[in-house]
Amino acid sequence: MTSEKTVTEAIQYRRSVRVFDKDIEIDTEKVKNCLKNAVLAPTSSNLQLWEFYHVTDEEVLQQLTKACLDQNAAKTAKQLVVVVARKDLWKQRAKANIGFYEKLFGNKSKEEYSKREKFAINYYKKLIPAIYPDFLGIYGWLKYAFFNIVGLFRPIYRQVRLSDLRIVAHKSAGLAAQNFMISMAAIEYDTCPMEGSDTLLVKKILKLPRAAEINMIIGCGVRSEKGIYGPQFRVPFETTYKEV
Repeated sequence: MTSEKTVTEAIQYRRSVRVFDKDIEIDTEKVKNCLKNAVLAPTSSNLQLWEFYHVTDEEVLQQLTKACLDQNAAKTAKQLVVVVARKDLWKQRAKANIGFYEKLFGNKSKEEYSKREKFAINYYKKLIPAIYPDFLGIYGWLKYAFFNIVGLFRPIYRQVRLSDLRIVAHKSAGLAAQNFMISMAAIEYDTCPMEGSDTLLVKKILKLPRAAEINMIIGCGVRSEKGIYGPQFRVPFETTYKEV
């Protein structure tokens, strides 16, 4: 294994590898360390509404291959990582943030908190509980209507519907997944993010609760000679870059 690549080198090295070399194993601990980098990704309100299932068991790998519609990237993978969005864990994550800040601020009464410290605590005690709860999407639409009325008079956050908050959780999970894949590329391990899967079957295999949502499944291994199907295509940079 060569020395670890720079960030730019890792980004340029990373490709979606469809076929992994069947004769090259990968180190479980190294993959786990890349997942430790994944959780350092930015995440909305630091709620970290994600979970990562690192699959190394051969039987479970076979079951997930079937759930991934027998894609080569799953069939030939030495390991799989299932990235799961857990919007339903917002209460536990908010409580963890409160505990972190209370410990950080020290053993003192609430009256002794600075304005900034009070804001941090109240963010998780008041604002997050006002935004995240929902009931069949109804509460979300009521919040959406209220926030948009307020928005007639001043700038305000508007993404408060159930669908909006699901997107928020998946965006954070996607950022973490990218951290993982770039970390893997840095040590010349390859990945392939897959969206094509029977997500209900995946949840059943992993015994996930109903509220959990599959963000993506990532095949892991070392690329075979024919593992990349062709040269990388991107639309011209100028068509997507807008300087304002």
